[in-house]
Amino acid sequence: MVSVEELSEAAFKASVWEEAELAEGARRLLLEERRTGRSKDGLLRVEGGLVRLPAQGELIVVGDLHGDFESLAFILEDSGFLRRAEAGEEVTILFLGDYGDRGPHSPEIYHAICRLKVEFAGRVVLLRGNHEPPGDLTPIPFDLPYQLHEKFGEAWEEAYGRILELHEALPQAALAEGKYLLLHGGVPSKLKSIEDLAHAHERHPSESLLEEILWSDPDENLSGVAPSPRGAGLLFGPDVTRRALEVVGAKTLIRGHEPVGEGVHAGQGGLTLTLFSRKGPPYFNRYAAYLKVSLEEPAKNAYQLAQQAVKF
Repeated sequence: MVSVEELSEAAFKASVWEEAELAEGARRLLLEERRTGRSKDGLLRVEGGLVRLPAQGELIVVGDLHGDFESLAFILEDSGFLRRAEAGEEVTILFLGDYGDRGPHSPEIYHAICRLKVEFAGRVVLLRGNHEPPGDLTPIPFDLPYQLHEKFGEAWEEAYGRILELHEALPQAALAEGKYLLLHGGVPSKLKSIEDLAHAHERHPSESLLEEILWSDPDENLSGVAPSPRGAGLLFGPDVTRRALEVVGAKTLIRGHEPVGEGVHAGQGGLTLTLFSRKGPPYFNRYAAYLKVSLEEPAKNAYQLAQQAVKF
């Protein structure tokens, strides 16, 4: 059985070739899921860039990690994911994106999440964040290339090229039907169908669907949308959230993207839950958090979900 200690040791000792091979293995799995419409073990259904989650078991949701390996190790240990997945329990872990940059251990985070995907394909969902960008929307700072160079020396580009290719294969959203919509940033303001969500990556950049999924932020008091201070995406009000949730048949939006001091924040009248799973500079949040939610129970609003989030 894979342990957290083994996963950690392998991530920190990995060569550039091992890093590249794992990223390529995860990319191929993700592309095969898109092609066939399901994970290789049949546990997940996939439509384009939309993952349909199982209706049974427990969902573990991880927010932004940004190179914070200590938080990832804590979440894996505390949730018991590795042990439970190895034992065949009905448990799924979903990452909301933003794996690298800012924190010091981006290469190790990528190594770990790719290994999780390769070993537990249908139990692991890796969503795309704005730090896994299309080429025209690169965030600042984008530290990953420098961290890879520092770790691997002159051969760093072998891993970097594979990771960039991995970014393009990551799905942008997941749906627990009738319950939860999960994505990194925000709901597209002009979402008209679930197909818009599933195929947003194919319509970029001619349509703003993917940009808003990766970059947008909710606003408590806004009606409609407004320009975002981030320079990409939009600010969107509760009316936009409510309409998008109705389109996809969900009750609550679960997203990351914004640092929150308590690690979790419920807003927009209970429509939107923000989850942030890393600590340290430049955010200095008091807590990080992750979420465990039953996929069999009725949908909960954001306030109820926030109460059961695990803060650390």
